[in-house]
Amino acid sequence: MPRKARIVLANCPHHIVQRGHNRSVVFAEDRDYLYYLKNLSEWKSRLGCKLYSYCLMTNHIHLVVDPGDNPANLGLLMKRVTGRQTRLVNTLERRSGSLWEGRYKSSPIETDHYLLACCRYVELNPVRARMVTSPEQYCWSSYRARVGEIENDWLDMDPSYLALGNTDTERQRRYRVFVSSGIQESELQLLRQAVQRGQLTGGDSFISDVEARIGRRVGASGRGRPRKNKSVPF
Repeated sequence: MPRKARIVLANCPHHIVQRGHNRSVVFAEDRDYLYYLKNLSEWKSRLGCKLYSYCLMTNHIHLVVDPGDNPANLGLLMKRVTGRQTRLVNTLERRSGSLWEGRYKSSPIETDHYLLACCRYVELNPVRARMVTSPEQYCWSSYRARVGEIENDWLDMDPSYLALGNTDTERQRRYRVFVSSGIQESELQLLRQAVQRGQLTGGDSFISDVEARIGRRVGASGRGRPRKNKSVPF
């Protein structure tokens, strides 16, 4: 049976998940995390992609990436970054073979209603895994840059984040409150299932628009909708 065709859209954010082979460790030392981020920064800039959020866990990664005008750049970005990481680990550990579990999973995200929620989902991964008690304690995600605790000149600020306020300070404060409010179970399952199944993370109108755009029917991500940005508690 042929594998399901991936849905990749130009100028649209995508939630990406990729796991280590057999869920084995990908990042064993700080060196491994730093090398991945170095290549992610380099190749997203070279390909004209925008990186809105990321979280590197021990045995998998989460990214929110907009490929820009060329949808093929999403695959090229992942190929370059994961390929370099594999070569590094294989060289250091004197091993061969794949570091990653097959191809990455991805889900196009409806910007207006789901993008901010998806970034929150990504950055709360270490908290859900009980590695830390709050997201600012984890140094391998984009959270600390988005709330102004560290500088990151290659992380892009998405439209939903920018709409949180008129100044950096206001946006950082409101985003911190938004993340601290947590994720409802229905929202958690919707975001998780959409990327695992390669479906769309969006509502009915978004799904209809994408179907018209690509000329075929696609599966829905499930029921439910995160709160709109305007209802973020401040």
